[in-house]
Amino acid sequence: MPVLEVHNIEKHFGATRVLEDISFELEQGQALAIIGSSGSGKTTLLRCLNFLETPDQGRILVNGETLFDAADPATQREGEIRKKRLHFGLVFQSFNLFPQYTALENVTLAGRLLAQERPDFKARKREIFEEIDRKGLELLSEIGLSDRAGHYPHQLSGGQQQRVAIARALALKPDILCFDEPTSALDPELTGEVLKVIRALAEQKTTMVIVTHEMAFARDVADQVVFMDQGVIVEQGPARQVIENPREERTKQFLSNYG
Repeated sequence: MPVLEVHNIEKHFGATRVLEDISFELEQGQALAIIGSSGSGKTTLLRCLNFLETPDQGRILVNGETLFDAADPATQREGEIRKKRLHFGLVFQSFNLFPQYTALENVTLAGRLLAQERPDFKARKREIFEEIDRKGLELLSEIGLSDRAGHYPHQLSGGQQQRVAIARALALKPDILCFDEPTSALDPELTGEVLKVIRALAEQKTTMVIVTHEMAFARDVADQVVFMDQGVIVEQGPARQVIENPREERTKQFLSNYG
């Protein structure tokens, strides 16, 4: 059974149709790269997966559970949406770190807030927070930033900030980790360090959806590639097949710009 199923998603902004009949599946441990030109609907699709936007049509399922059904208002209640976002970790284009918190505090903030809803929180507050901090330090160590745990965002390079953002997304152990152009805000010399972290996650069989303009990275790291243009999926399939031997003319024209 696929970990993620997207069926017939559509999204309109006024009279503009941004997504039209989007459908795909993702297996556990696979990485899916979504490619396409600016304005093709990639980011809107990612925002729909994270329920930052509400689709006008379609269904989204995770592990066989219907998280969203445009025909079922019960799946769209704000309280339910908040819980369902926990299935997805999202790393934005901009780092979106809280400037007043250290790297460790940024990584552990959501966990600390959610912990306060636990029935045993008052009795075990110190123990619970210590465990959250321990796991946060482990994540920072995994991405090579254990020595930066006490640093604030302004004391970190762009690449380091984005790595903290990745650790923050991983902290709640989401079913699916989503990246929205994770290197677009970075200088070229810093791009490699972030792609290295994502590559390591792929090798660990982390289930991921990656919106990217890094074609070589998508070819080498992703299991599947989806090419979008003008709000529709033009072509999808195994990464090397789509990028090295595309079938559709629109895909060929897009990829020709990347040499």
